[in-house]
Amino acid sequence: MMLNKIVLSMATLRMISGSLEICAALLMLRFNELNKAMLINSSLALVGPLVLISTTAIGLVGLADKLSYSKMLWITAGVGCLMIGILKK
Repeated sequence: MMLNKIVLSMATLRMISGSLEICAALLMLRFNELNKAMLINSSLALVGPLVLISTTAIGLVGLADKLSYSKMLWITAGVGCLMIGILKK
C-alpha cells in the first residue's frame, strides 16, 4: 500500500504535536509545581495553532489542483477565523 505524501506529512506533524503534548504532561507531573505547569501549558498554546496552520497549509497544497480559488479562499478565511478566536483575548 502506497501512502500519499501529503497525508503522510500531515499525519507526521500531528504525531509530533501529540508527542509534544504527552512530553509536556509528563514534565508537569515531574516538576509538580503549579507555576511550572502553567509555563509548560502556555508554551503548548503556541504549538497548537502552528500545527493547525501547517497541516491545513499542507492539505491545501495537496488539494490546490482540485479546488477552485473561491473554495480555497473560504477555507483560508475559516482558518483565519479560528486563529482569531483562539488568539484573541
